[in-house]
Amino acid sequence: MSTHTAEVAWFRHDARFTDNRYSRLHKWTFDGGAVVPGSSSPQVVRVPLSEPSAVDPEEAFVASLSSCHMLWFLSLAARDGYVVDSYVDAAQGEMRDGWIAVVTLKPAVAFSGEKAPSDAELERLHHEAHGECFVARSVKSEIRIEGSWRY
Repeated sequence: MSTHTAEVAWFRHDARFTDNRYSRLHKWTFDGGAVVPGSSSPQVVRVPLSEPSAVDPEEAFVASLSSCHMLWFLSLAARDGYVVDSYVDAAQGEMRDGWIAVVTLKPAVAFSGEKAPSDAELERLHHEAHGECFVARSVKSEIRIEGSWRY
């Protein structure tokens, strides 16, 4: 068993609060020391009560799925002897009826070296990465993988 932690902290400061006009800006602190500004999405709570430059929970959800998939993909590609030079994913989450129903990963992967994966091998690597990703296995959202496997 492993435990993963994050501290989420918000402070009212001088906002009245009961009028619902308080800042949604807060911070996420992770066990390794990284601090990330968080906020509600400006699509949910209008600016200036939301901070567009901060990460909102919906973006973090999509990024978490993308990151987990990428890390497994890289590990599996290395295991199979492929040299990955870059992996860039323009992932998107689609909100439907109040929940993120679909997350589409759009990885663009560049390889070098003597051994290059075929399209079928790339599909297998992505399928295997999806199956190994702890985050993907923890959610009910549909996760799609589309992409230009190479650029």
